[in-house]
Amino acid sequence: MSEPAIIFFLLIIIVLLSGIVLYQRFLFGNGIQTELHKISGKLKEITDTNSDEMIMVFTENKELMELAAQINRLLENHLKVKADYRHAEISSRKMLSNISHDIKTPMTVILGYLEIMRINGTPTNEMLEKIDQKAKNVMELINQFFTLAKLESGDMDMALSKIDVCEICRESVLDFYDILTSDDFEVTIDVPKTAVYIYGNENAVQRILSNLISNVIRYGSDGKYLGVSLRTNENTVYIDVSDKGKGIDKHFANNVFDRLFTMEDSRNRNIQGNGLGLTIARDLALQLGGDITLDSTPYVKTTFTLMLKKMSY
Repeated sequence: MSEPAIIFFLLIIIVLLSGIVLYQRFLFGNGIQTELHKISGKLKEITDTNSDEMIMVFTENKELMELAAQINRLLENHLKVKADYRHAEISSRKMLSNISHDIKTPMTVILGYLEIMRINGTPTNEMLEKIDQKAKNVMELINQFFTLAKLESGDMDMALSKIDVCEICRESVLDFYDILTSDDFEVTIDVPKTAVYIYGNENAVQRILSNLISNVIRYGSDGKYLGVSLRTNENTVYIDVSDKGKGIDKHFANNVFDRLFTMEDSRNRNIQGNGLGLTIARDLALQLGGDITLDSTPYVKTTFTLMLKKMSY
């Protein structure tokens, strides 16, 4: 074959190969455009209908598969946000309903006694004491509600300083001395005599321990026992608040820190609960960089453990 013929033959092959490549690119490009159009349409449908569907892509193209995977990640996050919002909305409605009821009850009592006083003309000491107690109950509920609202909005300012948690533990138990003795509680305090320091907020730690001890008296009173102990390791302080009462059923263990979760049949008449105490306690602990955990064996031992960061020397 002559040289011009060889050159001509090679040119034909090059043209044919170029045509094949261009045709494949055309088909491949159309395939991508088709899949992108499907993805766009499905995404619009999901958005318009607010459905919980995911994007399905049937292709061997790795880039398209990766794109669909990332879109589905965004859709999954969107579903989680929707679920959290629904849960928060339901919880808020329940909280407002329960708080309205809890405020209405003592206010009804107050108004009833005021009406009796108006009719009789002269109040008795017993009436005044009951009115005073009910008014304090209302104020405590309102204060707890606003404390929780500030905590959840991140609007709670807590000045941090070096504090001795051993002393706070002892003082917290003493605050409940009258109730504990009147109800014949056995009290065990196992706290080191030497100071153990954290970098935190004294009022917040006192509030946490007060809420945990109140919870023992309110729900664990049938065990007639309160234990407060403090232990440490290199980085963490653990404060255990225990009782030997009816405890928390495993079915409810994950709900005890939810807003307004209460076990009505366990309420102690000396300290009325509204289901905000443990929620506030845990939120405060989280704000201090710690946490609260629960371990419960009914009628054996129920322990709430407050964990805080130990101050390094």
